[in-house]
Amino acid sequence: MMNKDSKIYVAGHRGLVGSAIVRRLEEKGYTNLVYKTSKDLDLRDKNAVDSFFAEEKPEFVFLAAAKVGGIIANNVYPADFIRDNLLIQTNIIDAAYRNNVTKLLFLGSTCIYPKMAPQPLKEEYLLTGELEPTNEPYAIAKIAGIKMCESYNRQYGTQYISVMPTNLYGENDNFDLHTSHVLPALIRKFHEAKENNKPFVEVWGTGTPKREFLYSDDLADACVYLMTTYSGNEIVNIGVGEDIAIKELAEKVKATVGYTGEIQFDTSKPDGTPRKLVDVTRLNSLGWKANTSLDEGLKKAYQWFLDNQLTKVK
Repeated sequence: MMNKDSKIYVAGHRGLVGSAIVRRLEEKGYTNLVYKTSKDLDLRDKNAVDSFFAEEKPEFVFLAAAKVGGIIANNVYPADFIRDNLLIQTNIIDAAYRNNVTKLLFLGSTCIYPKMAPQPLKEEYLLTGELEPTNEPYAIAKIAGIKMCESYNRQYGTQYISVMPTNLYGENDNFDLHTSHVLPALIRKFHEAKENNKPFVEVWGTGTPKREFLYSDDLADACVYLMTTYSGNEIVNIGVGEDIAIKELAEKVKATVGYTGEIQFDTSKPDGTPRKLVDVTRLNSLGWKANTSLDEGLKKAYQWFLDNQLTKVK
């Protein structure tokens, strides 16, 4: 059992996912949280990670640390994405085993599923087809993390669970246009167009691909819920169970920001996977459902951008 005073390590606590998990744990009364910034602890360094675990002896671990980014970043830095993620997760998972961690939750991604897998994406579709080329190195690293958790469970009797969140957004998101995902990039683009009275906003691709978006605080709630209620080698999708075309998403962000210009689609740019909707039947059967609507989440995300990011992105 994860008690209120259990020592809990959140790897990646400053990121979109990790910070949301920290907020949720604190809201639920967990008082013994440990975390380190990347400056203080390089998770790619095995010796540093080993020393941290030996000293802190966490009982529960949320592995939310990862090198992440959108289409541009994945295309430009494929070696960084596969190397850094393999190092981070390997070091933490192995250190958790050698230091008798009670339970670990590994955050994967829905990009692990084949590009042309049937929709919605069921957990059993893993390794049944070719991956989307634009983020294959990242996806392969995440698949390795899933299989590492499964293998440690089988060989050592550990309790490591893997969850696959859909596209995320919320507080502490990345709004850098070169490395961000589509939704925060759209928020920044529309905001800057509004501020500079630009006649149009350019959106990559055709606008036809469909994506599912989960508010980060909902993901955090699901992760804490699963950490306290679920054990098993089967991966679990985390999502809302419905998706939206990028064109419609752009219109929603435009309305949220209050931009009055036009939207133009650059069809010379890649679309990525045509559709990525996760099947949340398993998650719902375990007793959890998302409760933040996209409209509500967009308002929160834009307000956080206004309150925290403007000086950083100028």
